Amino acid sequence: MNIFKNLYNYREFLKTSIKKEFRGKYKKSFLGILWSFLNPLFQLLIYALVFPFILKNNVSNYTVFLIVALFPWNFFNLSIIQSAACVVSNGGIIKKVYFPREILPISTATSNLINFLISSVIVFVALLISGVGIHASIIALPIIILMQYILQLGLSFILSAITVYVRDVEYLINVIMMLAFYLSPIVYSADMIPTKYLPLFKLNPMFHIIKYYRDILYYGKFPEMGSVFILFFVCIIILIVGYLIFRKLEKRFAEEL
Repeated sequence: MNIFKNLYNYREFLKTSIKKEFRGKYKKSFLGILWSFLNPLFQLLIYALVFPFILKNNVSNYTVFLIVALFPWNFFNLSIIQSAACVVSNGGIIKKVYFPREILPISTATSNLINFLISSVIVFVALLISGVGIHASIIALPIIILMQYILQLGLSFILSAITVYVRDVEYLINVIMMLAFYLSPIVYSADMIPTKYLPLFKLNPMFHIIKYYRDILYYGKFPEMGSVFILFFVCIIILIVGYLIFRKLEKRFAEEL
């Protein structure tokens, strides 16, 4: 329970840190928060134009099929890459001022959650314009978003702590995330994966989370809630383990930085 006590005692610092992380993305930018919409739109345009020709798929409303998976992936990708460096990049303040170190990965993960929620307006606009529509299954969406946030926070604790000791992790993450992109059913349907390779793909938590988003938003159906709750439990375990690793390694942060 110590983490909740620390976060409560330093709640103003946490709020300031989240604001700093969020506003820092658009510092000295003329368009500011509009980049939350423009960046994913440009990325979507490239994928929507290129992949239908490469994959030769017959998916109807392929742009919507893509967008409902691409946006949560971007949320995951940015959170993981930024969190890996969040402790190292704040080395100066860590050496000078005491505060609960876990605030740093929490701030990074939360600022990306806010950015994701804002940019998701594009997803709902696309659903309405395309005729796919918004279905009753959307009531399950907050559970999936919360699950993804918990997973990312757990990984953020682990990566941010290890990077302090092994700086190569920050660069290795980019390669791993590139591989993870193609191991997640984003530009293709999970049905396209050969059966013999499916168990390997299912080891990736984002495989399931992306599929849940697509079920809810594109197919308009509830995901298999049994598997949702199992994965939710796994994500909570990852969060707890990640936090324990972070607390173990944080003792020497100031020395290593």
